[in-house]
Amino acid sequence: MDEEVQVLDLINLPEKLMVTDLYGKRSSEFLSFQEMVLQSDRFIFFIPEYNGSFPGVLKLFIDALVYPDSFYGKKAALVGLSSGTYGNIRGVDHFTGIAHYIGLKVLPLKIHIPFIKKEINSEGNMADGPSLKFIHQQIHDFIAF
Repeated sequence: MDEEVQVLDLINLPEKLMVTDLYGKRSSEFLSFQEMVLQSDRFIFFIPEYNGSFPGVLKLFIDALVYPDSFYGKKAALVGLSSGTYGNIRGVDHFTGIAHYIGLKVLPLKIHIPFIKKEINSEGNMADGPSLKFIHQQIHDFIAF
């Protein structure tokens, strides 16, 4: 939709994040992540289901960021993903509480994509179907939010 975006993949976080970047400590490896968050005013969180909720690394990432400056007053859209039936409804709900606590304004339209492996085609794109329709609606709403 002709919007400039950056992708922050948590797989690229520093390996020793838990030791080097919590409780006011900041490693040089983490500074680029912190700056990306500080310079952004909108976020779309793609939240895979993990043990009935969301991955702990997402909470660890948030805990390592400067509070409240990193997210306070900024906007977020949430997308739940799962290989099972419900598209991580529970995890998105859990994360919504955290998002509100850190001051994020969460778009009411949350997307839940079940059976994600069936939704992605061989080129790595979303297959044309109901999920794609809801994703387009969420993006449209998020731009206007």
